[in-house]
Amino acid sequence: MDSRHKQLLRKRRVELSNQLVIDSTVVQYLYQESILTESHLEEIRSQVTNKKKTLALLDILPTRGPRAFETFLQSLKEDFPWIRANLLQALEIEESEVSPAGQLKIPEQLLNTVPSDKQLNKLSSRLGSEWETLALELGLSTNDIYRCKVNHCYSVQSQIMAAFVLWKQGFGKRATVQSLYTSLLTLEIDPFVMDGIFQ
Repeated sequence: MDSRHKQLLRKRRVELSNQLVIDSTVVQYLYQESILTESHLEEIRSQVTNKKKTLALLDILPTRGPRAFETFLQSLKEDFPWIRANLLQALEIEESEVSPAGQLKIPEQLLNTVPSDKQLNKLSSRLGSEWETLALELGLSTNDIYRCKVNHCYSVQSQIMAAFVLWKQGFGKRATVQSLYTSLLTLEIDPFVMDGIFQ
């Protein structure tokens, strides 16, 4: 599922849990379209209240692949057209706010390159406590992160840089600017921390 769609479902979580009636056709449609499995249905049905059932569905949906959001919108068409309209409107507003001028400009040819230590050092100075979740998203283990913290206990920037070095060593040519950018977006860390570094 697209990170924008995940974000929208997270933002509207409480609102959706109050409005959606899970025992309607929504879940059946998602099952019919192979978005939900038999075990997902059981997990949702096992919840005591409608609100908890909806929250269970909202936890499952983001993990169900690229078709999940569109299919969810389709499932709302018959019984909940106003919820569908609200979600589509929210998406439109979001897209109009992120104008091309507001997007981070990284030259196409740089996206598939491996960042230099100098570039990563600059990025390390801009990241804060979110670096640990970023390291996990990039594929490092909790042991790797622990080692970085123990070996550089007096400097967060050094911890972050050590994590980047491990990432580059472990992933080689797959440790690209693109994967770094994608991870920042997935974790909803402002990608503008990369602004001016990769030009």
